[in-house]
Amino acid sequence: MKKTLIVASILGAVSAMSSTSAMAVDGLSANAAVTSNYFWRGMTQTADAAAVSGGIDYAAESGFYAGTWVSNLANDTETDLYLGFSGETDSVSYDVGYVYYNYANPGQELDFGEIYGSVTFGALTLGLAVLANEEAGDFDFGDSTYVSADYAVEVAPGLEAAFHIGSYDGDFAVEGVDIGASLSKDGFTFGIIESDRDGQNLEAYVSYAVDFDL
Repeated sequence: MKKTLIVASILGAVSAMSSTSAMAVDGLSANAAVTSNYFWRGMTQTADAAAVSGGIDYAAESGFYAGTWVSNLANDTETDLYLGFSGETDSVSYDVGYVYYNYANPGQELDFGEIYGSVTFGALTLGLAVLANEEAGDFDFGDSTYVSADYAVEVAPGLEAAFHIGSYDGDFAVEGVDIGASLSKDGFTFGIIESDRDGQNLEAYVSYAVDFDL
């Protein structure tokens, strides 16, 4: 299916869901997106093909949240399940939680979970993700870590520039460093990314995402 048809299908589904929702549920929201290439920690997950994704989230006023997110992969489907807690003070915001990555292909034992945390100081966010468990049982807690730094700033009304660097390390990881930069406006994003993991060269992608209350 052509990317333009994928976008049209997503927007049609979003419109239908919005118009048929009889009653909004406080704290419940959904998201949908299409991208020309799905990257995770600097590596394409779709063999440089397009991906369509979507998710549902619940966020309470206390700071607790939970949700699920689904995307197609090259020869598989990824479903993420997560829960966490976020909050902020006068100058710092934080987010801690657990995410479980589930893959549909049976018999490959690829599923794994991570504990993650991040702190944000103004435009700068520092993050850490640590392996918590994995389906095959060959690795232990802490056998991989991913540390990252992200900086995002509004460079014009409604236009955000973002910069990223991350490092994946450990026995469970495909070790390497990834860097990226992007420009986003009104749900559209154009980005570039490069990684030394598996010799990933500089690549570009475009995406469009929408969020809406349920």
